[in-house]
Amino acid sequence: MKIALTGGGTGGHLAIAAALLEALKAKGHEAIYIGSTSGQDRSWFAEEERFEKRFFLETSGVVNRRCFGKVWALWKIFRAVIKSRKILKEEQVEAVIAVGGYSAAAATFAAYTQHIPFYIHEQNAVMGRLNTMMKPYARTFYSSYDAASAVKDYPVRDLFFKTAHPRKEIKTILFLGGSQGARFINNLAIETASVCIAKGIKVIHQCGENDFERVKEAYRSQKTEVELYAFTKEMPKLIEEADLAVSRAGASTLWELTANGLPALFVPYPYAAGDHQFYNAKYLADKDLAWVYREGDGYAGNLLSILEQDISSKSEALLALSHEGGARAIIEDIEKDLDVS
Repeated sequence: MKIALTGGGTGGHLAIAAALLEALKAKGHEAIYIGSTSGQDRSWFAEEERFEKRFFLETSGVVNRRCFGKVWALWKIFRAVIKSRKILKEEQVEAVIAVGGYSAAAATFAAYTQHIPFYIHEQNAVMGRLNTMMKPYARTFYSSYDAASAVKDYPVRDLFFKTAHPRKEIKTILFLGGSQGARFINNLAIETASVCIAKGIKVIHQCGENDFERVKEAYRSQKTEVELYAFTKEMPKLIEEADLAVSRAGASTLWELTANGLPALFVPYPYAAGDHQFYNAKYLADKDLAWVYREGDGYAGNLLSILEQDISSKSEALLALSHEGGARAIIEDIEKDLDVS
């Protein structure tokens, strides 16, 4: 079977594509990737040789753009749809899996207009606009937040399960500022790192490329020793080492932490479309498996109070919530739907 994976823009969407690629290759299928020249698509997959071919088309997001910008973005998507139709035909693609984001628009529309079966994975608790539009036409819609989903386990890469373990006490805290740098989380880390260290807690901070020099200088002026990264591909190892994370609530990060049994304080990005990061985190918080507070003054107190709380019950429950094989289950469900052995 030859599948086209499409979607991206942000690491959350691309992490799903990576997990599905891993499952496809394990099952002996061929895969191509159709993404965008914008966003993080190229940095993730430009050199990913497990794809037979990789295509990066000129597209950009439509949401939150003003009049001319919206028209121009739609025009680029239209041109990319034409190119995607040609790609799907020439590559003899049998099905398309869309993982969301503006990068998915062109190939999803192309599959629909060519009557090629397509499947959608929605990563967030609040559905994106593209997925909302195309869900009625998809062969199957997958979501960990949808009770009707044929597969509810989130497609997390196996390595997060292989290193999963229960946390008993907080010896190491991991601040995740993201690849670009979440300034609020970075400031929170700067404000609280010395207190954490005084309590004997090691501090690891991934602050993002854009904010690295400012954060580095802030720690230097404080004479505070932390393990600081601008960006690192060794994030799975850092997650394995940590006992508590402070992070945005993008779905892929949330479920990777869950799979590893790592309790987290989630700081939802306040400008996320549909406030989806808050609702992603609320899904865990409602089960008493995470802490979630919106950005605001006095936030350091929220974190410092957590350092005094028991984390073992949350960690154990997180390990029980997420199950290995979500990506494989999606591929097996598609195989069954297409009658592929």
